[in-house]
Amino acid sequence: MSAVAWIAVVSLSAWGWLLLGQGFFWRTDQRLPDRAEPARWPSVAVVVPARNEAAVLPESLPSLLAQDYPGEAEIVLVDDCSDDGTGELARSLSARCGGLPLSVVTPGEPEPGWTGKLWALRHGIALARRQKPEFLLLTDADIAHEPDSLRELVRAAAGPPSDGAEDGAGGFDLVSQMARLRVTSTWERLVVPAFVYFFGQLYPFRWVNRARSRTAAAAGGCVLLRADAAERARIPESIRQAVIDDVTLAGAVQRGGGRIWLGLADRVDSVRPYPGLPDLWRMVSRSAYAQLRHSPLLLAATVLGLLLVYVAPPATLVAGLMAGDSAAAWAGGVAWVVMAGTYMPMLGYYRQSLWLAPLLPFTAVLYLLMTVDSAVQHHRGRGAAWKGRTYARPEAAPEP
Repeated sequence: MSAVAWIAVVSLSAWGWLLLGQGFFWRTDQRLPDRAEPARWPSVAVVVPARNEAAVLPESLPSLLAQDYPGEAEIVLVDDCSDDGTGELARSLSARCGGLPLSVVTPGEPEPGWTGKLWALRHGIALARRQKPEFLLLTDADIAHEPDSLRELVRAAAGPPSDGAEDGAGGFDLVSQMARLRVTSTWERLVVPAFVYFFGQLYPFRWVNRARSRTAAAAGGCVLLRADAAERARIPESIRQAVIDDVTLAGAVQRGGGRIWLGLADRVDSVRPYPGLPDLWRMVSRSAYAQLRHSPLLLAATVLGLLLVYVAPPATLVAGLMAGDSAAAWAGGVAWVVMAGTYMPMLGYYRQSLWLAPLLPFTAVLYLLMTVDSAVQHHRGRGAAWKGRTYARPEAAPEP
């Protein structure tokens, strides 16, 4: 066989493994466990870190205030040095909408060694712990919840199995839902579903949800956490330097003996718009190199992997057809079909046209460029920048 044909065969083999051997990451059926209501509804403190979120709070905060939860619940919003009136707006919305009680706290600038979100969570959790809640709901300021969202999260974490199944019979210490991101603009349609698809490929939800699993992940926009599990795992102090805080938090809870669960959300949505490619580019590139542990070797392997897995199928198909190389064209074409087929369930979840599935190689190239740009910005001293802050590599942060 020609070199092009060998590349196509290797790519097809990789897709055979991804299809069957990577935890069926492409399926979208991991939803909140169906459990009965707990005998007693535990108390919950909702902690919302917010930095310059006045544009989205009118859509998100009223949905938290209006939670229909049978037990005791309160909201702590941490105004992380906003200069757009976030704290004042939150108080105004609470006074106008009523509902769950709201406290607003302003902790000041982060100390060295802390990322801004985790610094905000530290103060919000500390304030919430004064009331000794049994659960903490950590949710971002751009996340809107349906009125029964908190009830369903607690039921999934603390309720007894409704069908007699033993899986998770003791409950979960962490339940996280990947909020449905906004998909309206053309670039959002191309990039956003792929973002969740790639995340699931890195952290297959089925693997995360297995008992005694070694794969840990969470979605930071919506994390319900047992308060005692957070204390055992020393959350957030033990992860204070993390840029990818959600995955790091899940790993800390798992290492502390906690049981975790992660799935897609049906009634939890992000209201933050990413109308143009630059907005999406910043969202991805700010943490992409941190995901690779700031390693040039992992970066090179990632680039080669993306080219082989996503770019090679259409490239070898076209090259094979032009050169009359039937082996290359056949293997490349089948690999492309398998790739598109695995992407279709995610497009269906986001209610997008399935005709976008063959464009996944183009989207993968965009993610490749975003990842390379993330590394370049890091080495220029501008890596992991978000909302006016730039974070050093973890080892550059001082120990307490």
